[in-house]
Amino acid sequence: MQANGLDERTNLLVEEYSTSGRLDNITQVMSIHTQYLESFLRSQFYMLRMDGPLPLPYRHYIAIMAAARHQCSYLINMHVDEFLKTGGIAEWLNGLEYIPQRLKNLNEINKLLAHRPWLITKEHIQIADSLSELEALMERMKRLQEDKEDEEASQEEMATRFEKEKKESLLVISGAFDDEIVSTDVSRYIEDPGFGYKDFARRGEDHLPTFRAQDYTWENHGFSLVNRLYSDIGHLLDEKFRMVYNLTYNTMATHEDVDTTTLRRALFNYVHCMYGIRYDDYDYGEVNQLLERSLKVYIKTVTCYPERTTKRMYDSYWRQFKHSEKVHVNLLLMEARMQAELLYALRAITRHLT
Repeated sequence: MQANGLDERTNLLVEEYSTSGRLDNITQVMSIHTQYLESFLRSQFYMLRMDGPLPLPYRHYIAIMAAARHQCSYLINMHVDEFLKTGGIAEWLNGLEYIPQRLKNLNEINKLLAHRPWLITKEHIQIADSLSELEALMERMKRLQEDKEDEEASQEEMATRFEKEKKESLLVISGAFDDEIVSTDVSRYIEDPGFGYKDFARRGEDHLPTFRAQDYTWENHGFSLVNRLYSDIGHLLDEKFRMVYNLTYNTMATHEDVDTTTLRRALFNYVHCMYGIRYDDYDYGEVNQLLERSLKVYIKTVTCYPERTTKRMYDSYWRQFKHSEKVHVNLLLMEARMQAELLYALRAITRHLT
């Protein structure tokens, strides 16, 4: 995992600046991995700037609502600017009570997607005026990776290891925080600000519902549904998701010619484990073997409480690794969470349609 050529990176950043009129810090950090950034920008351009089922101001307002759930003023301000540039009604920026009902109907889905996607049901989908309003969900897509390698452990043993890892994730605490105070600039775009992530595997509960990944796959179900709702977006997202999952430079810190497949898979599947998603063909014993506790704390914070992440936390894990490698970890975590949310949402949409 090393930085790409300077010329390729520069050309990509120049192209993005000429297209959007800005070059934000997030894009510059992502440019460490130019192949991924290129796929990311293509999908973002298609969703936020091309013709689609929702007017452009609606798309940016949905993005504002999503960013507000994690108190991300940076993204809120960026999409407020785009909302106004694309002809959005300034009064809507006074709060949710000023927006059309069809946008308000997305508020509950937005809240669940951000914090507890496993609670989404087909009834939540039925509340929406039309499926076209669910375009916001498409931004959180992640292709289901099925790694079909021979496993020495039995299916029963792998199921037991998953349940153990799922319950052990309860013991991974992201940090001691007082109740966050949500600023007025953020709170106007959300309801129920105290609603947040709660461990899927809660203490004292048995027989917890588990999302078996093989029962609802991207290849067999999600891909066709996405393209039905928003033509061609599935192809762009699939390219982006494959890119980040398979991205490797075969290096690890100062070591070269390293196959990082097992580590990338452990990072990805651990995030899904925290969201109650299980792969029958994956040995969850690999998670404990590869991810030390300090890294698990970082993963849980970034994935479930991103507003709590600090530079100190970023600097404290994998100190011997390159910056580009740690950025790749963050991209993997981001995409793994997106897939977890979309798998639950797309399954609910499918049940609503059938």
